[in-house]
Amino acid sequence: MRNSRRGGVDPFIVMDVMEAARQAEADGRHIIHMEVGQPGTAAPKGARDALAAQMQDDALGYTVALGLPALRQRIAKLYGDWYNVDLNPDQVIVTPGSSGAFLLAFTALFDAGERVAIGAPGYPSYRQILKALSLEPLDIQTADANRLQPVPDDLKALDFEGLMVASPANPTGTMLNRSAMGALVDLCAQKGAAFISDEIYHGIEYEAKAVTALEITNECYVINSFSKYFSMTGWRAGWMVVPEDHVRLVERLAQNMFICAPHASQVAALAAMDCHDELEANMEVYRANRALMTDRLPKAGFTRFAPPDGAFYVYVDVSAYTDDSRAFARRILDEAGVAVTPGLDFDPVRGAQTLRFSYARATADIVEGLERLERFMRSAGFLDG
Repeated sequence: MRNSRRGGVDPFIVMDVMEAARQAEADGRHIIHMEVGQPGTAAPKGARDALAAQMQDDALGYTVALGLPALRQRIAKLYGDWYNVDLNPDQVIVTPGSSGAFLLAFTALFDAGERVAIGAPGYPSYRQILKALSLEPLDIQTADANRLQPVPDDLKALDFEGLMVASPANPTGTMLNRSAMGALVDLCAQKGAAFISDEIYHGIEYEAKAVTALEITNECYVINSFSKYFSMTGWRAGWMVVPEDHVRLVERLAQNMFICAPHASQVAALAAMDCHDELEANMEVYRANRALMTDRLPKAGFTRFAPPDGAFYVYVDVSAYTDDSRAFARRILDEAGVAVTPGLDFDPVRGAQTLRFSYARATADIVEGLERLERFMRSAGFLDG
């Protein structure tokens, strides 16, 4: 049977790593998971309890396409609480995870063949979703000096119709401060390009609060999710904030693409937003894990990385040890029992010499994983002693 060129996207390599780790576990091995970008914790108890109660007397059928009004209002309130931004709830669109928001944003903003700039390294699904929509991803090779975030000088000479940024970023955990993000917003305005800000790791920050693009401009799309800070990856609930004159445009697309985000997930998400104590307890785990990673990775020979500002990743240059990060990651899995992600997912040009380590799991797992990594590097001859 025939197929489309649009379907010829690259695989998501981290999912292949997860499958290899699953197979190793099926064979009886104990694997430490430092590959997957999801919390090791469940959705907050208050969220699960709220859904259990509502399921007793609510059929949980379709919601309106834009999402439950109470959830949209509560999300708008979050922008006041976190950023002192007075946001109209009408601008909030609840989506089936951030992935649904990417589909809606790219479809609403761009026509086939147009170019969207994305920083490399960056989340691989940006590139693949753009390709599947007959759009052209424009990889921007970011510099270590800029903590692997794009800056205007990377973009001034290029033609593009949109720019996607992420702060905190996957895979690096680095952030754009207000002036850095403002400079990119200004550049897009000068070029007549759309500005999209992926903010799904907001809430998971360490030394400074992440900046939302809405602090700088209303002429942007902002994408967020309940997956990371709210610990609800599998629930597939996210949201998008769009300019007021784009709401009906996106609503029509959402009606036809998705009908609505999952009703049950919206109920749980609304309750999760008020589970502050449990969510902050999760943050204490991430803080402890971050400290362990930044202290112990260098002792295992992984010295070339920027300490993360947010999220729960460390992105390491391993060019001293390999020019085939996929094979190196497989060797670490086979010999050390630690699953890590090769950088090829995030940067097709330089990713053969990088690895991403996730520290979203329990602290005991992180301690064990770091010990295994150090033993592996020593036995492989990469460390003295």
